[in-house]
Amino acid sequence: MAGQTQTTTKGKVNGVDCDQLFETMDAIQDTPTIAKFKFRAHNQWINGGHNRTTIGDFYGAGQTHTRSKPFVLDADEPPILLGEDQGANPVKYLLTALAACMTTAITYHAAARGIKLEEVESTLEGDLDLHGFLGLSESVRPGYEKIRVTFKVKGDGSAEKLAELTKYSPLYDVVSKSVPVSVRVEKVEKKETAVAR
Repeated sequence: MAGQTQTTTKGKVNGVDCDQLFETMDAIQDTPTIAKFKFRAHNQWINGGHNRTTIGDFYGAGQTHTRSKPFVLDADEPPILLGEDQGANPVKYLLTALAACMTTAITYHAAARGIKLEEVESTLEGDLDLHGFLGLSESVRPGYEKIRVTFKVKGDGSAEKLAELTKYSPLYDVVSKSVPVSVRVEKVEKKETAVAR
């Protein structure tokens, strides 16, 4: 979208309202502070590898936005990893999020450039060695060692140009570069249970 003007593409392209997209870009140029967003998620452990994330409000464009009904995502491990398969495991959610974000980046940026798309599919595969996660080797990282993404796109625009658009994906940026993550653990005191007599 960088380098595009409002006159470049009009109407809906790839399901994206380009008029509104360019209005948003102009508003951000005029008031840069509205570009700051904070996305939030609340997670609660259920049992074993099973935990549940609730996604409700987020902050953006200078205000908090609240969903009428939050998204609820269950995560678990497959039985081979001692789970009960109550949801996709977290590393598969990461692949899902990466695929969705890169697809959105291609779609929006192609629309802004007037590149019409008919179909966009992707396949992702990540290599992970449990030696790192289980703490069995300090030389093996706990996370993915490598992720491969393959897109199949039907529509206008060259494969090289469409591949270039993936660089605008926030999650591609997060995964491919080191992003600081701060972790704080607050100890909650256990409630004493009254003994019935």
